[in-house]
Amino acid sequence: MGSLAGLLFGLGVFLVWRSFEPPAPPRPGRVTRRERAADLLAQAGIETVTPGALLASCVGVGTLVLVLMYVVSRSPAIALAFAVMASYAPVALVKYRARQRRSELRDLWPEIVDNLASGVRAGLSLPEALTQVGLRGPAELRRPFQRFGEDYRATGRFYQCLDRLKAGLADPVGDRIVESLRMAREVGGTDLGRLLRTLSAFLREDARTRAELETRQGWTINAARLAVAAPWIVLALLSLRPEAVDAYNSAAGLVVLLIGGGLCLVAYRVMVRIGRLPEEERVLR
Repeated sequence: MGSLAGLLFGLGVFLVWRSFEPPAPPRPGRVTRRERAADLLAQAGIETVTPGALLASCVGVGTLVLVLMYVVSRSPAIALAFAVMASYAPVALVKYRARQRRSELRDLWPEIVDNLASGVRAGLSLPEALTQVGLRGPAELRRPFQRFGEDYRATGRFYQCLDRLKAGLADPVGDRIVESLRMAREVGGTDLGRLLRTLSAFLREDARTRAELETRQGWTINAARLAVAAPWIVLALLSLRPEAVDAYNSAAGLVVLLIGGGLCLVAYRVMVRIGRLPEEERVLR
């Protein structure tokens, strides 16, 4: 017991000492977890929630489920297992919303590009064409372009406003469009209309192909979710019976839960990786 207390004391002193060290600067080109969480929230269209608030909601949901399941089952092991799964629920919900919104926007990006091409063909400057998208473009994407127009009227700095627009869109397709406009602004020339028309045709073809593949492979992901959820639904029903709960209060029951949870996690990740199409990464941040 004394050695364990000494070990915990030494670990505490080490953590306190490490807390005074300055945080290591992120590597160039490396995306931090906070940036990934911010991108995920932006892609889901959730503007009022910060990454810290998302983390707090995960902790809150996990704690609530831990207390409720312990009251129902009187088993710390079962309560902890369901609390761990429940703590991931807010992130899973945001990811689901982000995937759903990306699928919706995939059909809208060609319309955005067409609006830009029409504005350029009508003689508008690039800032004016982008501002017009906020007025006449698809309703789901008007707000970021309206912010661009407000920023540009307030500052007149085109490239900084483009950076804010790209951060607000937080989408790989949006990154490509923004960088194409930036290059056209820097280089100049008369091929911008042709570039936008080519990009619009490419985006339409990509959206059509991906929609067909997602329809065909959707059953694999649904089967993976059903296969993972089934044993835990059975466990939730068994937790209402005291004789079944007693088996999981032992060390052997805890080992069974740990092994089962690990196998479910690995199997789910493998099936999802097999069935889900790869998502385009944001390489033009």
